[in-house]
Amino acid sequence: MPQSLRPQGAAPDLRAAILLTAALTLARLAALFATPLELYPDEAQYWLWSRSLDFGYYSKPPMIAWAIWASTQIGGDAEAWIRAPAALFQAGATLLTFLIGRRLFDAPTGLAAAALYGLMPGVQLSALVAATDAPLLFFLGLSLLAYTAFLSAAEPRQRRLLAAGLGASLGLAFLSKYAAVYFGVGLALHLALSREARSAWTPASAAVATLALTAVLAPNLAWNATHGFATFQHTAANAAWSGVRLFNIGEMGAFLGSQFGVFGPIPLGALIVGVGLLVRERVIRRRAIRREDLLLLCFTLPPLLIVTGQAFISRANANWSGAGYLAGSVLVAAWLMRWRARLWLRAAVAIQAGVAAFFLAAVISPALADKAGLANGLKRARGWSDTADLILDRAWREPGLTAIAVNNRFLFYATAYYGRDRLAERGAPLTSWLLMEGPRNQAETAAPLTDDLGARVLMVSYEGWRRAEMQADFAHASGLEIGSVRLDAKRKRRIEMFVGEDFAPRPRDPVSGLPIRP
Repeated sequence: MPQSLRPQGAAPDLRAAILLTAALTLARLAALFATPLELYPDEAQYWLWSRSLDFGYYSKPPMIAWAIWASTQIGGDAEAWIRAPAALFQAGATLLTFLIGRRLFDAPTGLAAAALYGLMPGVQLSALVAATDAPLLFFLGLSLLAYTAFLSAAEPRQRRLLAAGLGASLGLAFLSKYAAVYFGVGLALHLALSREARSAWTPASAAVATLALTAVLAPNLAWNATHGFATFQHTAANAAWSGVRLFNIGEMGAFLGSQFGVFGPIPLGALIVGVGLLVRERVIRRRAIRREDLLLLCFTLPPLLIVTGQAFISRANANWSGAGYLAGSVLVAAWLMRWRARLWLRAAVAIQAGVAAFFLAAVISPALADKAGLANGLKRARGWSDTADLILDRAWREPGLTAIAVNNRFLFYATAYYGRDRLAERGAPLTSWLLMEGPRNQAETAAPLTDDLGARVLMVSYEGWRRAEMQADFAHASGLEIGSVRLDAKRKRRIEMFVGEDFAPRPRDPVSGLPIRP
């Protein structure tokens, strides 16, 4: 294999990468323990999953729940300990970015790549919330490092070991988030375009990688098979190709614009320019693409292009393309170094360092975000403790409750977390009222309001949504109370509560699933 695919490095660059990673991680952990921001409901959902370990869950694979379980076993159930694994996973991903850049190019390129990745705007958010992106990116980075090492391995035994490592790490990426499929797309594309990549694989190494991947994935596949493939169905439903207006130029434009905020304006601009230059060199001048560039392009572009297509067809969240940006950081760093564009590289690092510093400051003191007009972005991480208290204060005043039922999954998970001690003391179970004939999320699946719990229920409507339908599901409804929780200077969260007696849900329409009006 070429020298460029063999490890190179200088100790000062490695030390610098470690110091950068350590500084970022310590700053993030300090922010997590200092922030007044509460868990947003999805984080509370993952915490609730971690109380009952399994090989799968309704909407996500199990890695996020396993990580939260591990950290809360050490420090308890406070918000910072629930979020701490994200900071640690991103620390590992930053170091892996350095190692990949050093292996493919040299140590200075690895250091530049680590700086671009570690300071990436999207990574700042990912490192401070309990979500699936941080473990996904860590294990994708581990998979990419294993793959580059596999390509340069000389001995068959070493190559088989690295193939096993690649399969296992990719399996762990799938257990983090099914967006790991983009690595499979990139691998297939690289094999199709690179003769050297194809020659590196033997039937034995391919079998070893496949067996390792299957062994890691098998428990989750078995869980899905016994739960109606719930996670797969939820992931497919997120694509939302039905029930919406298809072929939306506006959505595609909004998604592409958001990528400047995810990857950073200079890195994304350099990626676009670099791809344009490669197309010119390949198509017009008939020059071959460097093997290192080709490898990284295969793992960078598919997520971005596929999700752009998804946004055009329907919709896409800004983070859905994130699977490509670890490899993209290495590629952009290599190009900027090759172009001798050190000024642009320094500017990119400086801009993203400034964004990272502001983000950490806003997490520690959300008033800064409010003053910057970003309060709306924090509303989902505010007021949930007070909301849970509002509900449970009412529950404490009502004798003989057989259940507490909410009609919103956010409200369910936030109340389950912030009311965990009082719910255990009160005894009345927290449940979900179902609008449709069947459950639409895990809260409704795991804890539906049923007839045997319906004698006397405190019913809670989020923002007054469907309160009339909720009241109609009871023989008697009384004691309407409307409460609100202040989120910021402009926003409040409103909940409406009443006591329902003798739960007798109306029949649902067989087509729409909605209650049939009398």
